[in-house]
Amino acid sequence: MQRLAFSSSSRCVRSSTNVFCARAVQSRQIQYRAGGSRLPPLVFTFDIDGVLLRGPHTIPAARRALDMLNGANPMGVKIPFILLTNGGGTHEEVRKHKLSSQLGVQIHSNQIVQAHTILKSVAHKYADKPVLVLGGLNDVVRKVAESYGFKQAYTTLDVLAWKPEAWPFHELTPEERASTKPVDFSTTPISAIFVFHDPRNWSLDMQITLDVIRSGGIIGGPYLDTPKPADQQPLPQHERAHSQGAPSQHRQVAPKGEKPPIEVVFCNPDLLWKSDFPQPRLGQGAFRMAFQTVYEALVGTPYPHVTQYGKPTAATYKFAEKVLRDRLEELAGGRVEEMPRVYMVGDNPESDIAGANAAGWPSVLVKTGVYEEARGPPTHTPTYIAEDVEEAVRWAIDREMKQK
Repeated sequence: MQRLAFSSSSRCVRSSTNVFCARAVQSRQIQYRAGGSRLPPLVFTFDIDGVLLRGPHTIPAARRALDMLNGANPMGVKIPFILLTNGGGTHEEVRKHKLSSQLGVQIHSNQIVQAHTILKSVAHKYADKPVLVLGGLNDVVRKVAESYGFKQAYTTLDVLAWKPEAWPFHELTPEERASTKPVDFSTTPISAIFVFHDPRNWSLDMQITLDVIRSGGIIGGPYLDTPKPADQQPLPQHERAHSQGAPSQHRQVAPKGEKPPIEVVFCNPDLLWKSDFPQPRLGQGAFRMAFQTVYEALVGTPYPHVTQYGKPTAATYKFAEKVLRDRLEELAGGRVEEMPRVYMVGDNPESDIAGANAAGWPSVLVKTGVYEEARGPPTHTPTYIAEDVEEAVRWAIDREMKQK
């Protein structure tokens, strides 16, 4: 495994095959300016949890990696980057202050793409319609949704404050009650459900979600679907896989003149995520699987009107590339005609690596998060596997310099 040694005093970089010194650095800086571009040949997109942080703690290699991006590299230039995470639950402005403190560098809000940041691009569709937002603590995601442009965002805690019997197994705490909005849901038709962040109360959120979609938006209203007879329970998944053909997934189409079905939008498909606990924890992807399993058991088919965002979806990577381009144009002071090569550094083969590979980005898998080498090769093959984010950045810079 090749390791690079950076020397800030001599401005030389040594590896097993290369030595980069001040003269080479100066030459390369001149080439960038002569080419009419102030941008280096590569930029980075980093996952956060498991790459830069582990739970609330900063991974030591992260600060060294960010120092390299800030100019302590053989190119002698600052290398732009953004943070692309399936996490969320708070506003990007709030997140930037916390990350800046944790990482020891100034992070700007336009460098952060959380799982739900993409909802800024669809908020106009529901700006004046009542929607249900799930996840996070109290009404934090409601406030995030409102900042994105959703003017009528409600939570499942609002539902409990309206009718406690909607889910009698949870009694609102004083803090939760203070975060609610008074609303009569019998006259407030919900148009869509957005799972901004991992639900803290799966049972409450699942029950209200089912109430909304089965009643056409009126919580407490009669169910409009046709439940499956009790003697026609779905086959277990392992039996279904061996039966003839795949299970039917008929899309429900609203009759002409009737209200369209309720769209359910998930922002994070991760089944697992890495915290500072020894083993990975269940993520929002697990909640989606549970929701679909319960819905299918009740109705007979999976709920078809579901939209999925988050890594590794193409929509999220396309959105991230636009954010990165906007960031580059801000730094360059003008239009960027040709994007530098984008390197994705992540810890989860299923989200970070799969999405980057599909987007055509070089991908680097680090061993500080979800991926565990002892469990075998990754499910999606990265361009490179690194011990940590510091090695990932070194490898990518060295690779670009060799190609140039």
